[in-house]
Amino acid sequence: MKSFNLFISLMFFAFFSIFAQNSTTPQDFLSKDFHNNRREALRNILPNNSVAVIFANAVRNRSNDVDYVYHQDPNFYYLTGYREPNALVLIFKDEQNLNGVKYNELIFVQERNELAEMWTGKRLGVEGVQDELGFRVAFNGNEFSSYDIDFSKFDKILFENFNNDVRDDSRDIADLYDLIRLFKEKISFALMNLSDPTTDKIQNETIKKIDNKMLSSLMASLREIKTQDELVLLKKAVEISAVGQLEIMKAMHPAMSETEVQGVHEFVYKKYGAEYEGYPSIVGAGGNGCILHYVENNKTVVGNGALVLMDLGAEYRGYTADVTRTIPANGEFSVEQRLIYDLVYKAQEAGIAAYKIGNGMYEPNKIAIKIINQGLADLGIIENANTRHRYFPHGTSHHIGLDVHDPGNYDKFEENMVVTMEPGIYIPEGSKCDEKWWGIAVRIEDDILVTKNGPVNLSAMAPRKSEEIEAVMKLPSVLENFNLPKLD
Repeated sequence: MKSFNLFISLMFFAFFSIFAQNSTTPQDFLSKDFHNNRREALRNILPNNSVAVIFANAVRNRSNDVDYVYHQDPNFYYLTGYREPNALVLIFKDEQNLNGVKYNELIFVQERNELAEMWTGKRLGVEGVQDELGFRVAFNGNEFSSYDIDFSKFDKILFENFNNDVRDDSRDIADLYDLIRLFKEKISFALMNLSDPTTDKIQNETIKKIDNKMLSSLMASLREIKTQDELVLLKKAVEISAVGQLEIMKAMHPAMSETEVQGVHEFVYKKYGAEYEGYPSIVGAGGNGCILHYVENNKTVVGNGALVLMDLGAEYRGYTADVTRTIPANGEFSVEQRLIYDLVYKAQEAGIAAYKIGNGMYEPNKIAIKIINQGLADLGIIENANTRHRYFPHGTSHHIGLDVHDPGNYDKFEENMVVTMEPGIYIPEGSKCDEKWWGIAVRIEDDILVTKNGPVNLSAMAPRKSEEIEAVMKLPSVLENFNLPKLD
C-alpha cells in the first residue's frame, strides 16, 4: 500500500512540475502550420470543383446584456485557429483567380475597432489573421457583401445547416447574422441565374450543387484521427482532469455538498491552466447519480453512506477530456456498493482490451453489456442475462477532442483515435429489485488512446480499483486546512 501511495505522490509531483512553469500568456496553442495543414487535408478530400464554406460560432446570450464566454465552432477553429466571432472561411478545391489574384482560400473576420476592443479585448483583424494565422488573403467582414464570388460555377457548395440561435446585432453590419444572410443571397442569386427561364424552376442539376451534409462527414473523417500536435493538448486535458479526480478523493468527506465537490475539480483545472470545463460538470450524490446528465449539483450534504458520481472534464487549449469516477463519501464502499462497482470495473477492463486497431468501435459496448447483464443476473437484480432493463441505458464509447462528443464515422478503431470507455449501472429508488440496491449509481469512464501496441489509458492517474480508491481517500488533502469565515 505504501508503494502505491508513493507512486501517486511522485506522479502528482512530476505532473505539477510540468505545469507550474508560468508565462505571461499561453504559448502552447496549436500552430498556424497545424491549421494550414488541416485546411490542406480538407482540400484534398473535397469533391472536384467545389467550395466549402464554414462559419464561426454564434455569440450566445446569457441574460439581458450579458453574453456567455465566447466559444469558437470546433470545425472553424480546427481549420483556422481563429477564436473570435463574426467570421467565415471559404476553402476551394482548386485555385481561384479574381482580377489577377490567385488564391485557394479566403477568410472574412472582425474589423479592428478601438472602442469595441476597449470593452471586449483586442481583435486580430486582417493583419493579425495574416501574420499570426497564416492566411494570405483576408478581408474585413464588411467586405463580404461586395466581394465578387461566382457560386454558380461550382459543382458543389458545401456548408453545414444553420441553427436558429443567431441574433442580429443591428449596430454591426458584418455580424454572423449578416454574413449568413449575405451568403444565402449570393448562392440564391447564383442558382437563379441557372434556373430554367421557361418554367422559373431550378433545375435538378442546379439543386445538387447545394450540399449541407457532406461537409460534416468530411470533417468527421479528419477529426476522428488525432495528429501528434492534438495529442499533446488532449493528453494535458485528460491528465488535468485525472488530477482533479485524485484530489477530490483525498478531500472528500460526507459533509461536503455537490457544489463543493464540483468546485474542487474546477479549481484544479484552473490551477493547471485549463481555460474552461469541456461540458457542464456532473456531480451526483446518492440517487442523483442515477440521472445521467445531472448538472444541478445543488445537494447540500453528500451524506455518510452515499456514493458520489463525478463526471467532469477540463478543456485545455480547446481540447476536452471526459473522466468519471464514483467514490464513497465516507471513504469505504458498502458490500452492495462494492459489488456493483467491481462489476462495472470488470466490464470496463474487458471493454478497454478491445480498443485495438481494426476492431469495430461498437465491440467494447457489446462486451460491457454482456458482462453487466450476467453480473446483474448473478446478483439477483434481474431475472437472467437476457432480461431487458434500464440499469445500463447508454453506450460506452465516443470520440473526444475539440468536442466532448467529437465527430467521427464510428466504423473501426484506427491509430491515434482517443475514445472513452464508460460502462455504468444505475439503480434508482423504486426499482424492481431488492431495496438494498436502491440509490446505487456507478460509472467509470476513461479516455483511451488507440495505438499500434494496444490501448493506452490516458486517465490512469485517477485510481479505478475499489481498493485503490479507498487507499487514496485515506491520504491527507491540501484542502483540509482551508477554512472560510462563516457568513450570515
